[in-house]
Amino acid sequence: MGSIEKGAKQAVKCVKIKKGEKVVIITDESTTNIGVAIKRAVACITKDVYFFVMEDFGKRPLNFPKKIGKILAKADASFYVAQDVKGEGRTFDNPMLKVVAANKKLRHAHMSGITAEVMKSGMCSDYKEVKRVSRFVYEKVKNASWIRVTTAKGTDFTAEFSSGIKWKVYDGDVTPKDWYNLPDGEVFTSPIIVNGMIVIDGVLGDYFDKKFGTLENTPLVVKMENSRVKTDNVRCKNKALKKEFLEYIFENENGNRVGEFGIGTNTGLKKLIGNLLQDEKFPGIHIAFGSPYPDETGANWDSDGHLDGVIKKSTVYVDGKMLMKNGKFLF
Repeated sequence: MGSIEKGAKQAVKCVKIKKGEKVVIITDESTTNIGVAIKRAVACITKDVYFFVMEDFGKRPLNFPKKIGKILAKADASFYVAQDVKGEGRTFDNPMLKVVAANKKLRHAHMSGITAEVMKSGMCSDYKEVKRVSRFVYEKVKNASWIRVTTAKGTDFTAEFSSGIKWKVYDGDVTPKDWYNLPDGEVFTSPIIVNGMIVIDGVLGDYFDKKFGTLENTPLVVKMENSRVKTDNVRCKNKALKKEFLEYIFENENGNRVGEFGIGTNTGLKKLIGNLLQDEKFPGIHIAFGSPYPDETGANWDSDGHLDGVIKKSTVYVDGKMLMKNGKFLF
C-alpha cells in the first residue's frame, strides 16, 4: 500500500507533464484532497495550472460549464478527479469528453470515482508490469474471432468480434487523441455479437458501486440475446438494484446493448474493493452496456449511457484456447 502523494506523482508521470504546459484539473468537494495532491505534483513541473471545483459552478448533477470547456480546449493535459453523480454522465461527462476528443494534443486522465484507497493501491501499481501484461493479452486477443467466458456462478457467454473494430490497450501510458482512466490496466474492444448468460458478481459502474457496493451476495444475472438485454431476461435478489439497472439501460438509445468487452490487466491488484474505476482493471472480465466508445474502437454506433459490470473469477477461451482460468492468467 502506497500513499496519496505517491499515487499523485505516478498519475502525473503517466500523463507525462512537461515544463511550460497548460494543465487543467477538475475536481469536486468530496475529492478535493486528491485533486490538490495532483495539483501539487503538477506544480513541481509547470506553473500554468487551472484548478476547478465542480460545486463552485452550481448544484450537482451539473451541466458542463463553458468556462472549463474553453480552457480545456487549449490545454496540453488534464485530470478529471471527481465522484460520479446520478444523471451527470449525460450532462457533464459526455460534453467534457467531446471537448477532450476535439483537442488533438490533449492528454487526459479520467479518474471518475477516485478514492484515497484507489490512490494508495491501483495508482501505486508497477506500471512496467501492467504494460507487459497488457501487451501479452493484446497479442492473444487482437485477431480473435470469438471469446467464451464462464464462471462457477453461472456465467457462460460468447462474444464475437470483427477485424474492423479495434482492440485498445490502456496501460498507464497516457497519449493524445484518446482519454485514459487512471488507475489503468485493461485491454478492450466492442463486440459485434454477445449471446449467453452473464452473472455480474463483482461491481457495477457509474453511481451503482457507491450505492450498492459489491454484488457477490446479490449478483445481477442477465441473459443476452443478440447483444441486447430484455426486461424479462434480468434477475437479481436486490429488487432496488434490478429496478435501477433496468431504468439506466433503457433510459438512452442503445443503452441495453453490449458496447464493451474488457480484460483487466493490472496484476498488482489483489482484491476487488467495490470501486469500478479500479475493479475493472483487476485481472478478469468486465462488460459494459451502452457506448462502445466509437472514437476509440471504430464502432459505428453509440449511446449516451455506459454501465460497466465486473465478473469475478472468469475462465476465458480465445478461439478455443484458454487464456485465463478462474481469474488467473495462464502465463
